[in-house]
Amino acid sequence: MAAPNLSEIATTTIQNRSRVLADNVSENNALLLRMKEKGKVKPAGGGETLLQELEWAENATVKNYSGYETLDVSPSETLTSAEFQWKQKAVAVVISGREEMQNRSKERMIDLLEARISNAEKSMQNSVAADMYSDGSADGGKQIGGLQLLVADNPNIGIVGGINRANYAFWKNKVFTATTDGVATTNLTIQSNMNKLWVQLCRGREHPDLILMDNVYYQAYWNSLQPLQRFTNSKLADLGYETLKYSGADVVLDGGYGGACPASHMYFLNTEYIHFRPHRDRNFVPIGGERFATNQDAMVKLIGFMGNMTLSCAFLQGVYKET
Repeated sequence: MAAPNLSEIATTTIQNRSRVLADNVSENNALLLRMKEKGKVKPAGGGETLLQELEWAENATVKNYSGYETLDVSPSETLTSAEFQWKQKAVAVVISGREEMQNRSKERMIDLLEARISNAEKSMQNSVAADMYSDGSADGGKQIGGLQLLVADNPNIGIVGGINRANYAFWKNKVFTATTDGVATTNLTIQSNMNKLWVQLCRGREHPDLILMDNVYYQAYWNSLQPLQRFTNSKLADLGYETLKYSGADVVLDGGYGGACPASHMYFLNTEYIHFRPHRDRNFVPIGGERFATNQDAMVKLIGFMGNMTLSCAFLQGVYKET
């Protein structure tokens, strides 16, 4: 039987690191980090679903008039809410009675637990990073809905946040297909192709602030630049991201080893309108009480997350793909 103080040591160790895990998840993902910087990581307190308020139309009562002319004071429906489902994720930290006996002192036990918790943290980080590019369909739809859902290759179909994209133009992101809307992507053509998508995503002073690229597109864009034009974001660079600039937006490589960006894709994102919504009480924290296996000499502790990504403006988001 495991020693009574093992659960206390495990719980304390995990709790001491839970805030570190939440911070590392945000810094391990350029999109999530940008949302955090702009205040778009918004914990929610509960409810059956996650509601994301959005503007879908202009106020129709705007009118030029003269003197005593009657004004239009009828109400205008300009606001609605998209409804996103809660998604859950957990990782287990397990220690057997044998391992406990082999690491009997408190200090050695903490060392063992910290090593396993560190591995669990990295596993959770990598899973969240991959999910943020997903379409949310994995594991029977239990996965976080990422960019392949919110900024889809085909925005004319599908239901996002409870809204049918086929019926509402404002809820469709822009798509640029190089081989049909421009020319095949090379070092010489990538910038002119990007320009064609960029102008579709500007509204007044608003424009994309983050462009995420796979290996192929990042190399093509990088090679297209002259040495003196290779500007970077020093903050992102300090965190280990390969970055360049394009019309004021950060261009980030999310390829490399283990990168989750789909092949031959780049995402033009206005992160003012993309949100990460964790539950305030289930944001990469220990969940549940003591769990000792009924038929094994082992103890399990879980680290859990509950939340989703949400969207409040689709037509200012874009995806560039090859075919």
